[in-house]
Amino acid sequence: MDYFPIFLKLAKQPCLVVGAGSCAARKIELLARAGAEITVVAHDISAQVAAMQATHRLTIYRKYVERSDIEGYKLVISATNDTAVNTRVSQYATQAGIWVNVVDSPALCHFIFPAIVDRAPLTIAISSGGVSPVLARLLRAKIETVIAPSYGVLAGLAEKFRETVKKQISRPANRRIFWENVLQGRVAELVFAGQHDAAERELTDAIARLDTQMTHAASGEVYLIGAGPGAADLLTFRALRLMQQADVVVYDRLVSGEILDLARRDAEKIYVGKERSQHALPQDDINDLLVKLAKEGKRVARLKGGDPFIFGRGGEEIETLMAQHIAFQVVPGITAANGCASYAGIPLTHRDYAQSCVFVTGHLKDDSVHLNWTQLAAPNQTIVIYMGLIGLEKICDALIAHGSEPTLPIAVIEKGTTPAQRVIVGTLSTLPTKIRHERLEAPTLIIIGHVVSLHEKLRWFAQ
Repeated sequence: MDYFPIFLKLAKQPCLVVGAGSCAARKIELLARAGAEITVVAHDISAQVAAMQATHRLTIYRKYVERSDIEGYKLVISATNDTAVNTRVSQYATQAGIWVNVVDSPALCHFIFPAIVDRAPLTIAISSGGVSPVLARLLRAKIETVIAPSYGVLAGLAEKFRETVKKQISRPANRRIFWENVLQGRVAELVFAGQHDAAERELTDAIARLDTQMTHAASGEVYLIGAGPGAADLLTFRALRLMQQADVVVYDRLVSGEILDLARRDAEKIYVGKERSQHALPQDDINDLLVKLAKEGKRVARLKGGDPFIFGRGGEEIETLMAQHIAFQVVPGITAANGCASYAGIPLTHRDYAQSCVFVTGHLKDDSVHLNWTQLAAPNQTIVIYMGLIGLEKICDALIAHGSEPTLPIAVIEKGTTPAQRVIVGTLSTLPTKIRHERLEAPTLIIIGHVVSLHEKLRWFAQ
């Protein structure tokens, strides 16, 4: 993050604009909307800026800018087409300890202007860090189509009743729950339908029902969420919505930082990841933690890589929740098998190669992999092995010993669906030796079967 996003209160604050052309006029308009007291210094004053003197109460000095003109301002903006003038203004402001913006010259700026979606009192700012203002404007145009002007009315309604709600609900967590229900429920729908008076009556009624609502909210809830195979944009809409309203996020080792960043900024984050022989928390303790947090009235997002019901022990967790009468939701995720296979160009079923697909875990126990090898060695099927990297050589030897061809294709997919994805292909007899010096890192997934031979033909995701 090259620039820290921040909103400034400029009402009645002195701001200086150097320049008086069309670009300067746009900056003056923005400052005026924020209520700033604006001074303009320029040798030539355009008709557009001159006309703004009365409407925006500008103080205009028709002169060349000097060092003394810079002093005493909160912000300085240089919007001339003279590089030398812009450079001097930047130097003067820097020496005076004043934030300065030089239009189209990020190197001379302390701050830059974002593209703005104005739904007062709601404001959305988009910035490319000065790298591509055009891209920021294109994104603004997309957001403009999604965020209707009614959102400003909704924000104003929330502002009107904010203090009333604050007095009646002392706990910040409960206030947050109340406002989320309001802003996503009937009140919001009435505002969007243009029925503003009805929306205000509905909000008044909701405040009157606060005691009942807070009693219900205090019970807490757990969201068991499949975070998918790795890429953040493979999350479901429901997963994202629940993550962003959770008070606590309890997450596993396979949940990426990119996905965690999508959770609420102020949410507590608790790591409970497991590695081979190294568990941050035993499973029973994780189950108890979810119960404890929910009984404290918190909304808990339990994030698991892939899908929580496929080798994710999600069933054990919700059994505990049900036994303790804790409300919960389950949000399926794209399991690693589907995600990694798709991104590797390996279809798990194909009428010419495989009529069935089997998911198994290759986790070692007592230095052995305990699986039904006779069943797995059957022809015309695909085998997907989770957590099988450590035991890969034993897996390949066992399949060959039970009748699989040594030339049967096999692939190891490392960090599937992410920019760091690698796919290493071989056969049952060659792959264990081939990967010995590859320094593979978790997460990995193993796919065995003739469908693997399609990888070179169907690969589409850059490796």
